Amino acid sequence: MKQSVSGPVILITLGSIWFLKSTALLPDTASLLALLLAMTGVMLFFMDGLNKSTLVSSPMLIYSGAAVYFFDSAALRMSHVLSLGMVLLGILMLFARSDLIPERSRPLLRRRAENLRDIE
Repeated sequence: MKQSVSGPVILITLGSIWFLKSTALLPDTASLLALLLAMTGVMLFFMDGLNKSTLVSSPMLIYSGAAVYFFDSAALRMSHVLSLGMVLLGILMLFARSDLIPERSRPLLRRRAENLRDIE
């Protein structure tokens, strides 16, 4: 019986992060979290395209990354960050209600599986 690869991969990842953090080659945690949130928002938009779901979630992930960064580096108050986030979320939710924005389609893998079943 073959063992899962996830255990060694997790150990390698955690060990690498720990090494980079202890040698000061890795940026501080807030900057890293901000970058990961923003990159996730951009990747989600490009992978899923423009639809009602990504119109709200992608910009909010990008905003969350910017908010973490500015809260940490520019010493903004949490009330400022949260209130601006609430306004942005409300505006995006209103835009998502528009009929011009398409609904979220089925995931690509599910469509391929359904197409394969139709062929058989």
